[in-house]
Amino acid sequence: MARRRKHRTHNKGNVPPKTSNGNPGDPKSFVIKHGSVGYSITQLVRDMRKVMEPNTATRLRERTRNKLKDYLVLGPTLEVTHIMAFSLTEKAPTFRIIRLPSGPSLNFRIERYSLMKDVLNSKKRKRSKGLEYLTAPLLVLAAFPPASPTTPPHLALLLKAFQSMFPSLSPQTISLSSARRVVLVHYNADRDTVDFRHYLITIRAHGVSRRVRKLLEGTKLRGNSVLDLGNEKDVADYILKQAGADGYESASSYASDAEEGDANKIELPSNYVGRNNRKGEQRSVSLEEVGPRMELSLLKITEGLPGKEGAVIWHRFIKKSAAEVRRQKAEHAEKAKLREQRRKEQEENIARKAAQNGQKPPPEDAEEEKSEEEASEDDNWDDEEEIESEGEGEESVSESEEDD
Repeated sequence: MARRRKHRTHNKGNVPPKTSNGNPGDPKSFVIKHGSVGYSITQLVRDMRKVMEPNTATRLRERTRNKLKDYLVLGPTLEVTHIMAFSLTEKAPTFRIIRLPSGPSLNFRIERYSLMKDVLNSKKRKRSKGLEYLTAPLLVLAAFPPASPTTPPHLALLLKAFQSMFPSLSPQTISLSSARRVVLVHYNADRDTVDFRHYLITIRAHGVSRRVRKLLEGTKLRGNSVLDLGNEKDVADYILKQAGADGYESASSYASDAEEGDANKIELPSNYVGRNNRKGEQRSVSLEEVGPRMELSLLKITEGLPGKEGAVIWHRFIKKSAAEVRRQKAEHAEKAKLREQRRKEQEENIARKAAQNGQKPPPEDAEEEKSEEEASEDDNWDDEEEIESEGEGEESVSESEEDD
């Protein structure tokens, strides 16, 4: 008898890996913590990994000896496009978004935050974990000013930074059943902050009360697989009876329970996950927040990567004159030119020594990596320097005006 060959676990060729939406070009991310952050920030990192699933390293384990430079070097080889790093300073926790492989880098201060468990514990009815995290969330950008000559340029960069973190959507090709979660990024113009929220999409029968909905959907009640109507004389006793009361609910209270408004009413264009959610059925759509919540304050935007940062595109507290900006760009260009010159000299020295000893020169990748390590500055986070007071920023502005 021939031996049966397993097909599910065998490699069937060099097929490019596909994400949940079938697009191998979807952005991928690392969500990490940097330094000693405590229990709350560690849990916030885990919650953010849940939000970014399935295009993130959920089980990534950081070690104390790992530096940010390790993730910057390893990320491009694993096709990682974004690094989200959390840190804790004496003044406030910070959040950084780094775009690989060449930047820019956005630095935030976390004004307020709530963990997933805090949001769920505040709800009367907790929703159990399902299969919502097998597909990427939908991104909703709200209250951002439209593009115009008067719009601050850093808001356009902020908008594009959040857009690039999530897969792009195509209404013509997207599957309705893959829309299970929503990430809301709301710009608060009064406080000049960004609110981050995470929701689950809930589909229910439209125009019926909660008890009728349980009968239609076959919802479990008190641990039973089906509704237990053994203590009721008639099904109307269950439908019209108020919870914890001996009498029946009035017609007005029944109507208020069934009334959901036409704003949430839709007709399903195709089949959706869940019982009786078939094409053409009328359903009510709602969003249920599951966390985490964050209120972010943008501090600065810089070119390049940490350790090899370029010019500061925008800073919250420090404002520089046009002459200072030109001087800074010239300094960064000179540093980049010097770094390239050192790398070429090192390659020539290695090739010359290898020729003298009769050995083959090492590969170019190793030479570039070694030269980058020598040329890069110390990988320390200047979070205390970033979170400066407005008074210090005003002093720098006045000094620059006197120089002009």
